[in-house]
Amino acid sequence: MLPFQTVKQFLRDMRHQKLRTFMTMGGILWGTLAIVLLFAFGKGIHKQQIKSQKGLGENIAIVWPGMTTKPWQGLPKGREIRFTEEDVALLKSKVDGIARISPEYSRWNVFMKYGKNEMVQNIIGVWPEFGEMRNLIPEIGGRFINSLDIVQKRRVVFLGDELKSQLLGERPAIGEFILINNVPFQVVGVLKTKKQDSSYNGRDSRKAFIPSSTFTGMYSILYPNNFVVQHAEGGSMESVKDQIYKILGKKYRFDPADEEALGIWDVTEGMKFLTTFFFAFRVFLVGIGIATLITGGIGVSNIMNVVLEERTKEIGIKMALGAKKSLIMGQFIFETLLLTLTGGLIGYLIGVGIVSVMPIFKVEEFIGVPEIDILGTGMAIIVLGMIGLAAGYFPARRASNLQPVEALKLF
Repeated sequence: MLPFQTVKQFLRDMRHQKLRTFMTMGGILWGTLAIVLLFAFGKGIHKQQIKSQKGLGENIAIVWPGMTTKPWQGLPKGREIRFTEEDVALLKSKVDGIARISPEYSRWNVFMKYGKNEMVQNIIGVWPEFGEMRNLIPEIGGRFINSLDIVQKRRVVFLGDELKSQLLGERPAIGEFILINNVPFQVVGVLKTKKQDSSYNGRDSRKAFIPSSTFTGMYSILYPNNFVVQHAEGGSMESVKDQIYKILGKKYRFDPADEEALGIWDVTEGMKFLTTFFFAFRVFLVGIGIATLITGGIGVSNIMNVVLEERTKEIGIKMALGAKKSLIMGQFIFETLLLTLTGGLIGYLIGVGIVSVMPIFKVEEFIGVPEIDILGTGMAIIVLGMIGLAAGYFPARRASNLQPVEALKLF
């Protein structure tokens, strides 16, 4: 019957001291709510940043021609290094750890026309692997450039979704013909809308992609602007980059240690930074949440000391009738835990409610979709239990150490 009597006593105290109880539970409620929301929004932002980063591509590096900064084998520094499409094919066959690779030809201010709509935009010539590396996923019913397009030098084009809307409006694009430099190209695919926070040559949504063989035939260009390489799962981009420097360094006679001979943007470094940053961010959130809960716990301890003063006579009578110290101590600790967990539960439910209604406001682009973090919730429960135990222990010890005569006299 002890738990029932203790709960009954707890509810009676709450009715008599509504304001004080509310303010005390408010500290625990706010601390729990803060932890739930901080972890939920932190997780949402993290996922959104990773998703946006992967919009550029996953496990990739972009390589540009550069200029030597060191003399090598009798040749002076300051030589311009220009690689060809054949070099890209050579790297694909020679470098261990490459999953995909593609040259990238680029030309700006290309005239495009569909019906009465005219515009100038960026056109890109690539291999089929480019689409998979750069997450250029076609909308249903379409496709990206394939190997037959390369071999047969087909006049086909894959449009970015924004470019498609500007050029063709709302009408279906697949199978339609557009003019590129007054040459008809058939649309074979449209980019499925994606998040992309970073780019090196403009957003993919505004580009038109054609086979590299068609591009070089149209413009008689020998040298790609750059090439994109993706390392295999479980591999290392550092190893791939070292081999690229060695192979091209041997062919074009530059020092493989001369990093300026080739310009390389390793996108995987950005992913590593995001992982490290958000780990530190989560640690920071844990610190804030724990500090907030400790503040609430101090409030709980204070109210339990006040309760002790108000119930001194009651404690004296119980002890005079034979109540053991463990009974008095257990009652106070139980009430403290009940007060703490009640505030924590209310804070958690409010947090879940806020997270549930966030999608209504359509702010995913900025903060992602917040999610309840199981790890954060479990941590909050553990911390709440420890704080409740600590907050109740010292008042409970004081109460259990009272002598019956002294307790009755103090009243």
